[in-house]
Amino acid sequence: FASSLAGFIEEPERKYCFECDSEEQCQEWVEALKRASYEFMRRSLIFYRNEIQKMTGKDPLEQYGISEEARFQLAAPK
Repeated sequence: FASSLAGFIEEPERKYCFECDSEEQCQEWVEALKRASYEFMRRSLIFYRNEIQKMTGKDPLEQYGISEEARFQLAAPK
């Protein structure tokens, strides 16, 4: 089984081909890549949110009514 994925933002013309032993394994790879991308964007949002709050004293998400949503919070230290 093989799955072609579109290129990354930095290299939109470049393509990647992943080969797996089963369709199930192929789907697991696709889902893992999607989760990794989401987590990267989430961490970036949290970082810049905190930087803006330090500079302005205001939460930039507050105006959208989502500042308290758990998905935009840093994970509690373990």
